[in-house]
Amino acid sequence: MTGLGRKKDDEIIEVLRMMAPGTSLREGLDNILLARTGALIVIGDSEKVLSLVDGGFYINKDYTPAHIYELAKMDGAIILSKDLKKILYANALLVPDTSIPTAETGTRHKTADRVAKQTGEVVVSISQRRNIITIYMGSRKYILRETPVILAEANQALQTLEKYKVALVEAINNLNILEIEDIVTLDDVAFVLQRTEMLMRVAAEIERYISELGSEGRLISLQLDELLTNVDADELFIIEDYAIRTDLRSDEILEKLRQLSYDELMNLVNICSILGYSPNADAFEMVISPRGYRLLSKIPRVPVNIIRNLVEKFSNLQGILNASIEELDDVAGIGEVRARIIWDGLRRVQEQIFLDSRKL
Repeated sequence: MTGLGRKKDDEIIEVLRMMAPGTSLREGLDNILLARTGALIVIGDSEKVLSLVDGGFYINKDYTPAHIYELAKMDGAIILSKDLKKILYANALLVPDTSIPTAETGTRHKTADRVAKQTGEVVVSISQRRNIITIYMGSRKYILRETPVILAEANQALQTLEKYKVALVEAINNLNILEIEDIVTLDDVAFVLQRTEMLMRVAAEIERYISELGSEGRLISLQLDELLTNVDADELFIIEDYAIRTDLRSDEILEKLRQLSYDELMNLVNICSILGYSPNADAFEMVISPRGYRLLSKIPRVPVNIIRNLVEKFSNLQGILNASIEELDDVAGIGEVRARIIWDGLRRVQEQIFLDSRKL
């Protein structure tokens, strides 16, 4: 997904949260929907919006679901403040530029589409005949769906995420063994990053469902949080371990991975190139050594700055694994007590890795 595409999705998520079940705005919209009166609501009081208002009543009263429900009984549009705290106008006639193209058919939806495109504000159209709520955001359109439909899709996406998580855990467990034995190839690293990105993209889709579900999405949100535990951090540490380019920070490299389209992500060459490696076929078989950031992060109470000092001193994971307590003690910021903690911690991490490998 490109940066622009992700930004647009973030904007939709914010709007969905604003009118999700459990919010005051959604309560008002649902009341209008149930009454089958229809409505046209603009969220925003910018100069662009106000210049399109012709007539109506200037109200400037606090927003409440009951107020907006009563005002929707009139034919004109309702203008809300950007922060949703005030109802500014009611029964207003909106006069957008009729030369703005629209694929909508009904008068209310045509107006909503053109106002959104002309002003960049969020416009909500509630159809009296079709009994649906449609959101217009710039050139984008989104139809709010019933909660049971969204829940069904969210649960299906969670099942997909669980499968992706199982595949990712297997890939990481394999990488763990290869790192301990110092036989990691570039192909192994690219594969783990690919699996991680696939999982994160399904997670982004579920986050959108959660935003739309509002108070009904708490259970889905808890399940998502559990499945994503440490995934983001591990991905960044893998980049820290293996990226060789010096022109970008690790978080900037991660951003480039996030910008890959799905088809680009399926080609491991693209991932290797972003890490800074040559795209030729031989690179896949090249043995590369991790610096040690990810496995060191598994040791409790070892700060990132200490991990960086260790990597700077010993260059790679094997150097750290083979270091004695006395050698660890010589590293800046590490005393005798912490050196013992790190030495013992690395042994426990290795034991856990071998235990996990037997379960595969």
